[in-house]
Amino acid sequence: MSLRTSRARRARLSLFTAGAASMALLATACGGSGSGTAAAPKNFSYLSVTENTTVKTALTSLSEGSCKSANDALPLKVETVPQASLDQKLQLLAGQGALPVQFAAGNAPALTQKLAKSGKIADLEAKLKELGVDDQLEPAAVSTIKALYGGKLEVLPYEYNIEGVFYNKKIFEANGLKVPGTWDELVASAAKLQAKGIQPFSASGQQGWPLTRLISGYLYRSLGPDALKDVADGKAKLTDPQYVKAATEIAALGKKGYFGKGVGSIDYDTAMNQFLTGKAAMLYMGSWALANISDAKQDKIGATNVGFMPFPAVAGGKGSIDQYPSNVGLGITLGAKSFDEKTGAWVSCIAKNYGSKALKDHGSISGFKVNTPVTDANKVTTQVRDTISASKQNVLWFEALFGTKATTVSQTNAAGLVSGSMSPQQFMQTVQDALSAQ
Repeated sequence: MSLRTSRARRARLSLFTAGAASMALLATACGGSGSGTAAAPKNFSYLSVTENTTVKTALTSLSEGSCKSANDALPLKVETVPQASLDQKLQLLAGQGALPVQFAAGNAPALTQKLAKSGKIADLEAKLKELGVDDQLEPAAVSTIKALYGGKLEVLPYEYNIEGVFYNKKIFEANGLKVPGTWDELVASAAKLQAKGIQPFSASGQQGWPLTRLISGYLYRSLGPDALKDVADGKAKLTDPQYVKAATEIAALGKKGYFGKGVGSIDYDTAMNQFLTGKAAMLYMGSWALANISDAKQDKIGATNVGFMPFPAVAGGKGSIDQYPSNVGLGITLGAKSFDEKTGAWVSCIAKNYGSKALKDHGSISGFKVNTPVTDANKVTTQVRDTISASKQNVLWFEALFGTKATTVSQTNAAGLVSGSMSPQQFMQTVQDALSAQ
């Protein structure tokens, strides 16, 4: 698998935007659905993001194999845009009544929900039931989607990920470290590694979200699974002392140099490379990283030397370490007007075959059931798949319930938090102000 595939991974969890689109443009996009009957689609048009190559590659393979009959009737046609431009592109197309048959949903769930309310997105739950393939989605993935999209199935889970800490077994063993079960133990392990000249963590400050996910991890362990829902519901604020405490703990990691030098300029690929070449002992990441770990060209430490652990417990906290942050990557949805019989044939075929195809060819775990047995490439993949299967309660991530503006503000200021140019109080206040302005 090439570095290009590595770059694809950033599209799955980042859910960031380069900037908020104007309210006028959003109002146009989410306005009335227009009049008249849409013409039947000539292609199974799919708008993807440039950074994510897995989904379009897997769909292309299906179009030549299991889904050939669906493709013969409605040929697959892929278009890509940079992820930072996705929201604006979707808004323009929606305003013109020209959304493609299938497309990557907006970076923040809020945009997809607005498009759905205006009738521009197909009722996927009803469509899947009509096609008789609603049982092809993993219940945990459906639950995660509904948690994100106001109780509705508004996207399809082309990926299903849990998040935690990948660690270098060799480094841990060589330094007498055990897998930390608590936050204090994790910090103590990081201190021991730092003292021996080993960078404890690798993270992308440029993307921001790998750092803010550490904040939400601490919040979920200390305050429980409703920590950020309480903020979204107005029951709590990010400026409350217990929330600032989480930001303070993460800022302290940066102050002690545990992320290495220049974390603010580190992009996703570099952060991944630092871990996979043994230059950092730990990497907080989602299970989509298994594809990178399974690629011998990227993974120089060897998949057998990679372990996976949950975000550790916080002493006296209300959360549990078996509550894994989960997501469905950059969800994929379908337009309402173009969902006809031929589109249905494609969706039915995808539901039955995508899970196996993505896992076999790309090492990618999706929210579709795996109907054809696939042998895992390594033990850590088996470990993560078993964890997903056994998972009973999942949580979201820091910006999951934020709007576009607050998401951008959070992720662009995360590097400042760990580099010390912004205090924990300032960071949380800045994000809270953006939330209050939504």
